[in-house]
Amino acid sequence: QVQLVESGGGLVQAGGSLRLSCAVSGRTFSSYTMGWFRQAPGKEREFAAAISWRGDSTAYADSVKGRFTISRDNAKNTVYLQMNSLKPEDTAVYYCAVDPFGRRPPRYDYWGQGTQVTVSS
Repeated sequence: QVQLVESGGGLVQAGGSLRLSCAVSGRTFSSYTMGWFRQAPGKEREFAAAISWRGDSTAYADSVKGRFTISRDNAKNTVYLQMNSLKPEDTAVYYCAVDPFGRRPPRYDYWGQGTQVTVSS
């Protein structure tokens, strides 16, 4: 059983910052890719960012590139999403996910329950 628990969401004004965390527990894997996704009201879930097992490879959606930074601490089994210069259009439920096998492209088998991020104008 793998559990992912997100935290750090909340309400912030436009231009502000938030840092999301996602703690992974349960079964461990030799290498796994972590990703962040988001889903705004009335929209489909979309990719935001991903990071490789060693943290030496990252990917970002164009909409967040230059504002968001994904990082991880494997000793703590935790992945982070630092979000700066937030915009109202960043408002969404943010989910973390794990690809247990580091596949290319990633296939995310496990998901967290999500954390709400609301950016006011």
